[in-house]
Amino acid sequence: MKIKQIRVVSLDIPLTPPKSKPWRPVAYKIGSPRAFPMNYYPEFTFEYHKTPGSATPDVWVQVIAEDGTFGLGVCSYGEPVAALIDYHYAPLLEGRDALATELLNDLMWRSVQNYGASGLATVARSGIDLALWDLKGKLLDVPVYSLLGGPCRDKIPLYATCDDLDWCQELGFKAFKVSNPAHYRMGLDGVNMAEELIAKSREQVGPDAELMYNPVSSFNVEFAIRVADRLRPYGLRWFEEPLISGDLEGYVELKKAINWVPIATGEHHHGRQEYRQLVERRAADILQPDMRWSGGLTETMKIYTIAESAGLITIPHTGAGTPWGQHFAIAAPESPMAEYWIGTDPGIPLDEVCPIPGMPMPKDGYVTPSDAPGFGMEIKSEWISPWDHTAAARARGIA
Repeated sequence: MKIKQIRVVSLDIPLTPPKSKPWRPVAYKIGSPRAFPMNYYPEFTFEYHKTPGSATPDVWVQVIAEDGTFGLGVCSYGEPVAALIDYHYAPLLEGRDALATELLNDLMWRSVQNYGASGLATVARSGIDLALWDLKGKLLDVPVYSLLGGPCRDKIPLYATCDDLDWCQELGFKAFKVSNPAHYRMGLDGVNMAEELIAKSREQVGPDAELMYNPVSSFNVEFAIRVADRLRPYGLRWFEEPLISGDLEGYVELKKAINWVPIATGEHHHGRQEYRQLVERRAADILQPDMRWSGGLTETMKIYTIAESAGLITIPHTGAGTPWGQHFAIAAPESPMAEYWIGTDPGIPLDEVCPIPGMPMPKDGYVTPSDAPGFGMEIKSEWISPWDHTAAARARGIA
């Protein structure tokens, strides 16, 4: 079966308002501070949804086979990525075998070597690759996890990423990750702020729950060591992405200096080579590729194999909150749990706020992916429209 068309699209999914009333607004929307690299400069707010770059629209990709069957995938960062897909990758892949995911992935990877195979080029490749896997499952009439070798567990254990820990406990989660209010430019005040947050979080979830901490690239090596030392009594399961993704030597030094808490990183790494370097230098204990950014499912499986061969685990970023992450997690033995990010208001059950029709939602801290063909998304053709490449220019007043 040949690929007839690859195109960037917009989705207009009709969402039903939740029936339940919220307890309160979700913490990250009402001032729960979350540090990012840009917060080095005081002019940039610590509120996540106001951080530059966080408001760019998702980029959905539709791959249509010659018989009319289509697959859908998604990536991030708006128009720059959309242009790469429509004007670079699509002409390269259209007319080729829709089932040849390894070949198609390799063609995309090789085609961008002259201007860099990571960064936005890898993000764009991610959306196409996910759509190809969705299409492949539909054409073969099997769920994607069957294409990966079948399930290795009955259900996926989850951890919740959310600062509303009481609500996560109410939902049945028993493992939790909290965000970070401190930037390394804050010095001792930042160290104290980090300890205050983790101390309160540990008190809330109790001594027998797994607790993780995510600085999101907002530390340097010196500050990360100080914070990790201060947090030693709180028994963290892991210390996540303290440094920017490009600081390989920094991660090496951090691993040498800290042996009481595992280091997790990877959501902002792009492509298998960057993960291979982390593994070769033993610079991380847990790899966290995001399938929307790191090259899609094909690349994530390569990353998983690199990690598995070194005795490391792979837990994709926001995995259980996506159909592709669920299919990966049910089929990968060395991925012992999956992340579910909760960005909706406490008090509203998760099954009332399903973001993608057909995607199973967590229950009591577990989830099992759909067994429908492909990724099991129930998205109708009438909800899909072509991406408007001039919209971003019009918004900026340059078209």
